[in-house]
Amino acid sequence: MTAALDDEATRPKSTGSGGAGPPRGFFRSRYGSTRLRVGVATTWLSVIVLLPLAAIVWQSAGGGWAAFWQAITSNGALESFRVTLTVSLAVAVVNLFFGLIVAWVLTRDDFPGKRYVDAIIDLPFALPTIVASLVMLALYGPNSPVGISLQQTIWGIGIALAFVTLPFVVRSVQPVLLELDREVEEAAASLGADNFTIFRLVILPALLPSLLSGAGLAFSRAIGEYGSVVLIGGAVPGETEVSSQYIRQLIEFDDRTGAAAVSIVLLVISFVVLFILRTIGSRAAKREELAA
Repeated sequence: MTAALDDEATRPKSTGSGGAGPPRGFFRSRYGSTRLRVGVATTWLSVIVLLPLAAIVWQSAGGGWAAFWQAITSNGALESFRVTLTVSLAVAVVNLFFGLIVAWVLTRDDFPGKRYVDAIIDLPFALPTIVASLVMLALYGPNSPVGISLQQTIWGIGIALAFVTLPFVVRSVQPVLLELDREVEEAAASLGADNFTIFRLVILPALLPSLLSGAGLAFSRAIGEYGSVVLIGGAVPGETEVSSQYIRQLIEFDDRTGAAAVSIVLLVISFVVLFILRTIGSRAAKREELAA
């Protein structure tokens, strides 16, 4: 009798349709709340991202296609694109290498002051970019305490951009390194693989998606950066004037249509680069899952 009562108490309650299942209205409330969350997220995304983008596209088209094409193919625009893309690509590659080293040291090595170094990595995120430019000017300006003057040079712009974009690679790679299975590396070492082979065949394939994502974010941040290069760069036309400074110059001359057109080019370049790198990274991650 007691067993029968226990069985009846633990048996799922009927939903009214002749069988066990979730309570009445469960799916309706669940998917109803999902639609609400999606609606709120879409609305916020539209207000914060899509509407401003639509506004700048509308402004860039104010003078028609001819004016748009003239704005983005002028000598000043092309020279700013050349400087911006060249330096940003170089900075992304450099940070891809050194960002991986920094992330490796923070996850695999123990040393005094490790927590402070880990905290310093995020400093460029919190520091106003104009302060970064002031710091670079104090260190590499005409009165440089180290005897190196990089003001109004490509090298000065590169160092400033490397400073503000390094955290993107480090913070993209660091969590993946923490989650890697060390037993696989130990197994490869027990089979006679050297450190370089283990890194190339075991570690690097797992890190590739995060490396590409971090490099893409660093590149996209670099091509739109203004504050960190405004003092150290000097905005010399054809030499150190990046696109963001050229856009500021167009606005000062009341050429808002031209400024919007150049901005659209930077947005398109950034989106295409991020999309391509994310696609490559996604495919690499799928291959890694299939191989596992």
